[in-house]
Amino acid sequence: MKFHRYFSCLLLAVTLGAISALGQTVAPTPVATPATPPSVTNGLVSPIPVAAKPAGDPLRLSINLDGADKPFQMSVAVQIVLLMTLLSVAPSLVLLMTSFTRIIIVLGFVRTALGVPAAPSNQIITGLALFLTFFIMGPTFERVNKEALRPYLDGQLQSADALDRATIPLKEFMLKQTRTRDLEYFLELGGFGPTAVKDLPIRVVIPAFVISELQSAFQMGFLLFLPFLVIDFLVGSVLMALGMMMMPPNVVSLPFKLLLFVLVDGWHLIVKTLVQSFLN
Repeated sequence: MKFHRYFSCLLLAVTLGAISALGQTVAPTPVATPATPPSVTNGLVSPIPVAAKPAGDPLRLSINLDGADKPFQMSVAVQIVLLMTLLSVAPSLVLLMTSFTRIIIVLGFVRTALGVPAAPSNQIITGLALFLTFFIMGPTFERVNKEALRPYLDGQLQSADALDRATIPLKEFMLKQTRTRDLEYFLELGGFGPTAVKDLPIRVVIPAFVISELQSAFQMGFLLFLPFLVIDFLVGSVLMALGMMMMPPNVVSLPFKLLLFVLVDGWHLIVKTLVQSFLN
C-alpha cells in the first residue's frame, strides 16, 4: 500500500534526523595535559600536586522545543516522542476510526453460525479484516497523504495544520456510516447546541461512529444466523422423530451447514456485502 510506504519513509526520515541531532550533542574528549616533572629540594623528591581533571559531560538527550528549522515547529526529539505515542495508539485508531470494527464482528458471527469456532483461526480472520479495511479505506488514506502528509513533509504545513487536514477525510468517512440519532445523542450528551455537519467535533463523531458500526454489524450477524438456524431446527426435529435424542444435533447439522455455505459461495457473498455496505 502507498500509505505504508509513506509512513515508512516518514519514520526513516525522523529516525535519521534524530541520529544526526544526537551526534552533534556528544561532549568533546578532554585533551590530556603533559605531566610535570617532580621538584627536587635538598636531595628529596617532592611530588607536585596535580589539578583534578574536569569530568566530561555525559551524553544527554534533551527533549525541548529548540532545534526546529522554523518557529513554532517541533524539534526532532519531540517528533520522535509523538511518533512513538502514535504507534502505541495506532491499534485503537484502526479499530475505532475505520471499517475494521464491522468487518471483524461480521466475520466472527459467520464462524460462530457455522459451528466451527476454530476454523478459520483468529489470525486468518484478523488478517482478512485488516486487508479489507485497507482496501475500503484506500481512497481516504490517499486523501490524507495528498492533503496533509505530503505537504507536511515538504515543509508547506505546520504540525497543527497537517493534523487538522488529516482529520477531515476520516471525519467524512465516519459521518457517511453514522446514524443521525447517534450523533444527536452525543451532541446532547456533550452539551452542544445545533451544529452543522462540517463543524462537528471529532470527539462527538468517533463514539457515534462506533455505536453505529456495532449496530450495523449485529444486524448483519442476525441475518447470517437465520439460514443456519433453520438447518439446526430441521436436523433437531428429524432426530427427535427418529428417536435419536442422544445424538447431538450440532454434529449432524455441521456437514449440512458447510455444504450450504460452499454451494452458495458464502465467503464471496459475505466479502462482497461487507465492501458494498461501505461503498454505497
